[in-house]
Amino acid sequence: MAKKKPFVRSTEELLKKYQTLGKASGGGPGARMSRTGKPQDTRKSIARLFGYLARYKGRIALALVCVLCATGANLLGSYMLRPIINGLVENHDLGQLTMGLVKMASIYCIGIIANYAQQRIMISVSQNTLKAIRDELFVKIQALPVRYYDSHPKGELMSRFMNDVDAMGEMMNHSVISLFSGMITLIGTLVLMISMNWILTVITVLFVPLAAMASAAIAKRSRRFYREQQAALGAVNGYVEESVTGQKVVKVFNHEEVCMEEFGLLNKDLRKKQIFAQFFGGIMGPVMGNLGQISYAITACVGGILCVTRGFDVGGFSVFVNYSRQFSRPVNELSMQVNTIFSALAGAERVFAVMDEEPEPADPADAVSADDIRGHVEMKHVYFGYLPDQVVLKDINLYAKPGQKIAFVGSTGAGKTTVTNLLSRFYDVQEGEITIDGVSIYDYERKGLRSKIAMVLQDTHLFTGTVMENIRYGRMDATDEEVIQAAKSVSAHHFITRLSDGYQTMIDGDGVNLSQGQRQLLNIARAAISHAPILVLDEATSSVDTRTEKQIEKGMDALMSTRTTFVIAHRLSTVRNANAIMVLEHGVIIERGTHEDLLAMKGRYYELYTGKAELD
Repeated sequence: MAKKKPFVRSTEELLKKYQTLGKASGGGPGARMSRTGKPQDTRKSIARLFGYLARYKGRIALALVCVLCATGANLLGSYMLRPIINGLVENHDLGQLTMGLVKMASIYCIGIIANYAQQRIMISVSQNTLKAIRDELFVKIQALPVRYYDSHPKGELMSRFMNDVDAMGEMMNHSVISLFSGMITLIGTLVLMISMNWILTVITVLFVPLAAMASAAIAKRSRRFYREQQAALGAVNGYVEESVTGQKVVKVFNHEEVCMEEFGLLNKDLRKKQIFAQFFGGIMGPVMGNLGQISYAITACVGGILCVTRGFDVGGFSVFVNYSRQFSRPVNELSMQVNTIFSALAGAERVFAVMDEEPEPADPADAVSADDIRGHVEMKHVYFGYLPDQVVLKDINLYAKPGQKIAFVGSTGAGKTTVTNLLSRFYDVQEGEITIDGVSIYDYERKGLRSKIAMVLQDTHLFTGTVMENIRYGRMDATDEEVIQAAKSVSAHHFITRLSDGYQTMIDGDGVNLSQGQRQLLNIARAAISHAPILVLDEATSSVDTRTEKQIEKGMDALMSTRTTFVIAHRLSTVRNANAIMVLEHGVIIERGTHEDLLAMKGRYYELYTGKAELD
């Protein structure tokens, strides 16, 4: 029997997920949200780039002076050939030839020094500009709401942060000055050519419109293909990032073949778009070069005729032919950089699209300080949906005070985690009100409010650093003794002391050298060390064994005795001592009460606890 071929998504489906970021399709925190920022047009992107460069206008002005000196030296050095050749032809004076060559070499040396100086200056300007862009982009990333990260793949965002910014830097290092230098060279060469022979100048200039039309036709296609190339690169990065972070899942379900095939589709799409982008970017140089060669040949032929029939001097003819090459050289050089320019502009559009995303709203001027929060939490008739037309929570009402433990149970997708997301203002309610100590959470300072809520999520995350530093992340001014005490309170001290360097053991790769349970214990210790009066435990003990769970619960009882605690749990045995248990189904609280009360009701909770129904 033939082996059944595994299901592989099409290229279009993969691109929709990893590149365009799609529209929302579900009702959870991971649902895809439609993008609010519109891509910037090319003209606006250029204007914004020059806005960054304008911060260093003094250095750029100095660089432009150096460009003028270098370009002037190049033009003057070329013109020196005219008297040298004419003097040699007419007088055969070797002394005059030597003196002319010395002057010519001196002029070129000045040009070399000026060119070196402008390159050093522009590298400094471009790198400082890139630093400013990266700083601003990172600050913006920190200011974006949680919903942005729920709807954008991390790999695609990293591609913008690294690949697209680097492409912008490549352009600023070379192309900006090349544009100015090319313009000066064109203008200076044109003036000198007109002063030498207007007939040959007309022949040379006639090729400019032809070159411009060819350049515009190629550039029009190149711009589109480079934009598609950068987007396809972001899709590949997003898929690789997801595959690497989920490698255990891939191997457990023998998904390697599907991953390789799907990656092959995305990589093939990237290759196709890169071929088109590089092809149209690459042919610009040869096309411009060939047009320049044709112009050079015609100019040389006509110039030779003028030397015979109109008495045009040989030195002037030699210099003019050289100028005709210089006249087309800036155009050729810029055409060779068209791939860099369009790649950078495409990257700039993607970077500025992130910068133009709406950040979290600023606190009102009369925002209330959260320093004195005690933890009296109340939700009144709260309605919420991740999308306006898909309501997740419906008419939620509850009250909790310090020292109470409120538990949420229910089926997957019932809205348990959403309740705590609203409490932390990761999302804002659509109807109703949430208050803490009688004050609406929207009247508090946002950062102050979140500093009063400690969260332990099911998905653990550790930062690169020592065990001590990761626990102290919950309260940066905690002493070493307080860190150790927090670890002891959640039964983490024992395993920490058995690590190679104890509390100074380095953690990297999100804690790959620790077990899932150990990582979760460090996250719980991080929450324990904070002075936050409100504690949220979202499946906090799901990664530890039953024995460790009992130890943690024992250690945290004292911790929760003075805090308002919200617990989300699938294991109902962990919430039996809760002051109130909320049973949610389809966003509605269908039952509430203590463990004993709910068992006596013999409703949904009773069925779940006795095994007559299952949490799906």
